[in-house]
Amino acid sequence: MTHSAAGLIDRITTLSGDTFNAAVIEGAGPIAMEFTSYGCGYCRAVEPLLQQVAETIEGNEQIFRVNIDADPELSEAFEVQGMPTIIMFLEGRAVGRVEGRDSTVSNVMAVVTQPFNITTESP
Repeated sequence: MTHSAAGLIDRITTLSGDTFNAAVIEGAGPIAMEFTSYGCGYCRAVEPLLQQVAETIEGNEQIFRVNIDADPELSEAFEVQGMPTIIMFLEGRAVGRVEGRDSTVSNVMAVVTQPFNITTESP
């Protein structure tokens, strides 16, 4: 867990091409991977929702992000077309995905947890 430039707790770890495989493909448990661009308005709008979801599901699932501008090969490898894209992984395999902006915490929670059947209370 790190702190953002605004001093807020960042519960989503940013990965690079060098750290992606170890964290996601070889990672344990359910993982949600956000493919984002820091210049994308929709991505910035979804970020606080993802932070709330990350706090709620902490311990059940991990959420990571990758900046597609810095690591375009990852977005190409997973055929990411729209921003933001969240791909859910289990045992190194993609098991679900959603593209585009989703406007409520409960919708983002459903997207992130549904492929794993994780039960949480909606904030």
